[in-house]
Amino acid sequence: MRVFITGATGFIGSAIVPELIAAGHQVLGLARSDASAKSLVAMGAQVHRGSLEDLESLRSGAAAADGVIHCAFNHDFSQYQANCEADRRVIEAMGSVLIGSDRPFVVSAGVGVSTPGVATENDACVPSSFLPRSASEEAALSLAQRGVRASVMRLPQVHNLDMQGLITLLIGIAREKRASAFVGDGANRWPAAHRLDVAHLYTLALEKGSAGACYHAIAEEGVPLRQIAEVIGRRLQLPIVSKSPEEAAHHFGWMAFMVGRDGPGSSALTQERLGWRPVGPGLIADLERAHNLEI
Repeated sequence: MRVFITGATGFIGSAIVPELIAAGHQVLGLARSDASAKSLVAMGAQVHRGSLEDLESLRSGAAAADGVIHCAFNHDFSQYQANCEADRRVIEAMGSVLIGSDRPFVVSAGVGVSTPGVATENDACVPSSFLPRSASEEAALSLAQRGVRASVMRLPQVHNLDMQGLITLLIGIAREKRASAFVGDGANRWPAAHRLDVAHLYTLALEKGSAGACYHAIAEEGVPLRQIAEVIGRRLQLPIVSKSPEEAAHHFGWMAFMVGRDGPGSSALTQERLGWRPVGPGLIADLERAHNLEI
């Protein structure tokens, strides 16, 4: 099929494009700059000029495709809530041209559910009024109720040797503060998956996904934050320290809540429903060799 993908030259999207092409699909990638367009051509994809701010370009890209994958997101955390609501509008714009067509639409979101314990694909997300990132999932599931074959890809900390999701920001904080920290005993966990495993899962969701389904791109149910901090500290030759919840606010800034949060997740249903089998290196294995932890 011909697949329109936003974020096609981003960290995850640039791994999805060759995965789709290898599976026999044609790729139409959104590009807002000449550099992005050049990268897409080099990967063997076609170019669709536009941006997340140009909703008409998104509608026309989706209308020209047999399926859509939405990976782009504005990661300017100084305007996080506004960016999450903007993403809702982006999803609604693309979905509006897919209603009633049975063309698949895979939407990226985070793993933030309202049920305590290990999150599963059947758990509802925390409302966007409390967790802004849920706006993307809410938009996708609303479209599914309106006749769009929309599904949600809930993402954990996606990693390789160059980037590791929010952990990349933790590395920056450790360098700035001259200490690698965790909150309390550091037993709280973050789920994770390797970038290439995640890219493969997007292709499976596009080909086999069901309307209204949530899929978990999780290879590791939960990696303790203390273990993550220890690798960062050892690699950067910095002290490894525990922070109280009160101290965490000063040390981590806006990330304090997330750094102290326990949020393990399961992908058992995703693996059963889509036949996904993650095989990439684990998070700690990648951190042990990460390029951004070299002194």
